Amino acid sequence: MTDRTRPDLNALLAAKGFRDWIREGWEPDAEVVENPPGTAEAAAAHRARLAAELPGRRIALAAGRAKVRANDTFYEFRADSDFVWLTGCQREGAIVVIEDDKAVLYVPKPAEPDEPDFVGDANNSPLWVGSAPGPRAYGEALGIECRPLEDLAAGLRGLNPAVLVGAGVDPMLDAFGFGHSERLRTVLAELRRIKDDWEIGQLRGAVDATARGFADVLAALPEAVRGGGERWLQGTFDRRARAEGTGPGYTSIIAAGPHAPILHWTRCSGPVSDDSLILLDAGVELDSLYTADITRTFPVGGEFTDAERKVYDLVHQAHVAALAEVRPGQDYGAFQATALRVIATGLHDWGLLPVSVDEALSAGGQQHRRYIVCGTGHFLGLDVHDCAASSPAAYRQGVLAEGMALAVEPGLYFHATDLTVPPELRGVGIRIEDDVVVTPTGHDLLSAAFPSTAAEVEAWVRAA
Repeated sequence: MTDRTRPDLNALLAAKGFRDWIREGWEPDAEVVENPPGTAEAAAAHRARLAAELPGRRIALAAGRAKVRANDTFYEFRADSDFVWLTGCQREGAIVVIEDDKAVLYVPKPAEPDEPDFVGDANNSPLWVGSAPGPRAYGEALGIECRPLEDLAAGLRGLNPAVLVGAGVDPMLDAFGFGHSERLRTVLAELRRIKDDWEIGQLRGAVDATARGFADVLAALPEAVRGGGERWLQGTFDRRARAEGTGPGYTSIIAAGPHAPILHWTRCSGPVSDDSLILLDAGVELDSLYTADITRTFPVGGEFTDAERKVYDLVHQAHVAALAEVRPGQDYGAFQATALRVIATGLHDWGLLPVSVDEALSAGGQQHRRYIVCGTGHFLGLDVHDCAASSPAAYRQGVLAEGMALAVEPGLYFHATDLTVPPELRGVGIRIEDDVVVTPTGHDLLSAAFPSTAAEVEAWVRAA
């Protein structure tokens, strides 16, 4: 282990009187691991699936470490998603070693009052950041053999050296000669494509919490118009996300007026006027780290203009057509192809394509993508763009199966500076995004409670 003592505390730690006094008179902290019910059982089932996929291999994964923001300040820690899927543990610095049906979780011990790190480690000490559970508490909560991280060397000694290790390798594993395995990441990503009942329940809870966050944003529109702007609305949603879980599952997008066509407008620094559209793309990440991903576009004043409604109705038509393609056995790419055909046909009817629909949809055409350069959906789960390490054959070129969770999100984006569209469309950006799970006969629309048609959206805003 490296010395983590802050240099500015060395003089204090050298004072015998301080050392003698600081180590005495402390009541033991209560060690509590709080996890959603079912976490331990789900993680054990996930480990069994991995062992069946890679029998006879010893696998090590690390939770990871917080990244330095500047000097001695760090970004908030977020555990590696594969590690969480296999353990349910979110402890910084933890490592799990798995071999067939045996798993051992190695967790850092909290510093004791008689240890220098009790004072000197400002990133982990209970004096600086609060108490953290130790191995015993994690073992009991997660139903897994759990040992102090300091025992990792002894635990690995003499074992078969054939090991697969995930990305984001911990320095502790580096010291033992472990390397990064893209193969392991791919296997885990492809296993994670199929959500079990517990995971679907977490996604459903994240969507429900996100609905409350959207309601908060609508209620805050008057304050945003009065001067709070996009930042006020972003803070409003993010406050709800923090209250209901760890926070937003990704940087919230609050794009008003001409910012709406900007796909990743995360600056959220503009004003909000009472005659503007707002594109709100946000999701709550629960304490389990499962996240929602929902987008709605709505008129602040409660009514679309004729031009805005024309665009909204075309996007909604594409959205409904795309959802109809989500079912087991269907090609993954079918919902995107269907959505883009609807959009290309509409653009052609409006006179915005310089070629026919079929030519635009050909591999060498793609003129319609000027107005939708992004895709129309992705896997969803522990990460907002989940299972990204999957092979092409298991993802974009694959087939939908029961238990897959998707975000479906067609849109149209007419930038304010785009001279190929008429003036009334410039600055109009519309996206409709819903979260679904593939079922045996079709799909379950997790976000069915969100309004969808233009009339429903208008009524939603006016009611708020």
